[in-house]
Amino acid sequence: MDKILTIGMAVYDDYDGVYFTVQALRLYHEICRSDRVEFIIIDNNPDSANGKACKHFATFVPNCKYVPYTARTSTAVRNEVFKRANGRYSLCLDSHVMVLPSGIDKLLDYFTATPECKNIVQGPLVYDYLKLDSASTHFTPGWSHGMYGQWATDRDNLMSGKPFEIPMQGLGLFACETKYWVGFNKYFKGFGAEEGYIHEKFRIAGGQAICLPDLKWIHRFDRPNGIKYPLILEDRIWNYFVGWLELTQDPNHDMIQGAYNHFKEKIPQGSIDIILNQAINKIVIQ
Repeated sequence: MDKILTIGMAVYDDYDGVYFTVQALRLYHEICRSDRVEFIIIDNNPDSANGKACKHFATFVPNCKYVPYTARTSTAVRNEVFKRANGRYSLCLDSHVMVLPSGIDKLLDYFTATPECKNIVQGPLVYDYLKLDSASTHFTPGWSHGMYGQWATDRDNLMSGKPFEIPMQGLGLFACETKYWVGFNKYFKGFGAEEGYIHEKFRIAGGQAICLPDLKWIHRFDRPNGIKYPLILEDRIWNYFVGWLELTQDPNHDMIQGAYNHFKEKIPQGSIDIILNQAINKIVIQ
């Protein structure tokens, strides 16, 4: 591979986010202005006004690939970043994330010190008040508010500055050695349910989920103009079933039953059984 790092993102009608994420990386991380780093923008709604603006913006960024992608609409299209990467390592970001100073250098230092790294590497989420000692280092497992995983802080390990193992983390920022990317399930659709699933998939493949304390990032959560992409709860439930059936091949596994019990009252009666049976037929019975 001719690049040391690929930085990629999938976007759906978020030109402003793409602009500031990419430009912040180029302005405040010197290596991101070098030929050793490439950018990839996977545009999941390229025909919109935002999509056209993203395509135009990409022409100003050296070593940037703009990829219109309409085969399906899903956060899982982030697979395309890794498929198209020329970097030895790949860093995938949401299109509205900024990395704190030295974070990219520290990530590359970690990979250099960890040859043939099979880990998924993430960093702490810093909130908008920018208190670095209370950043969220990981997700704790558990069902709440329509998803699996809740933000938490391991302050001792955060303050140590040393990489440490975590159970899972939000996927606004994650990295791996490109050739060891394990991939989101090809049947995922819509948005959500990758947290926990992708971390367990790395563990099954011989890796770990690692928090790198110096790889801190902030994330724009508020959407005053509304969420533009289709956000359908049934799609998220499908992804939970499909993903964990892929990993366990067991409809009675705790993760499958946990998802079933968490969502069964949140959608019309009987729908949960239909979704689960369809997922079983797709993944287990082939």
